[in-house]
Amino acid sequence: MFSKSESKQIRQEFWTSFGKGYPRKWLLYNTKIKDVTLKFTFTTKKAQVSIDIEPYDEIIKAYYYDKLISLKNILTTEFLEDIIYEQFYELDNGKIVSRIYVEIDNVSIHNKSTWEETMVFLSKNMDKLEEFFLGYKKYISD
Repeated sequence: MFSKSESKQIRQEFWTSFGKGYPRKWLLYNTKIKDVTLKFTFTTKKAQVSIDIEPYDEIIKAYYYDKLISLKNILTTEFLEDIIYEQFYELDNGKIVSRIYVEIDNVSIHNKSTWEETMVFLSKNMDKLEEFFLGYKKYISD
C-alpha cells in the first residue's frame, strides 16, 4: 500500500510521463459543448477513455446521451467497437454522470510495469474518440 502522498506522487509521475511520451494537445475539456467532456481515467484497477455528460439538468443530460445513442452504430463500426454506454455511471466521488467509454482492466497506476500498455491504450483510443467527436460535434450540439 502507498500513503496518500506517495500515491499522489506516482499519479503525477505517470501523467507527466504520458505527456512527454505522447506530446499533443488533447481535446478533453475543450469540446465547446457545456458539460460534455472527453476524459482519461487511470486508477489502481483499470484505465478508461470516455465521453462524460455531466450537467446538473437531467433533461440536458438525457438529450446529449440520446444524441450519442443515435450515433452508436457509427461509433462502434467505424471507431471503437468495444465502446460501452452507461446512462447512469457512478464516479468514485458518488456523482452520477452519463459515460460512453472503453476500458482495460488489470492495469494499475501504482504498477509501473503496466504503464506502457496503458499509455498506448489511452493514446490510441483517445485519438479515435476525438476523431469521432469532432466529426459529429455539430450533430451532438444541435
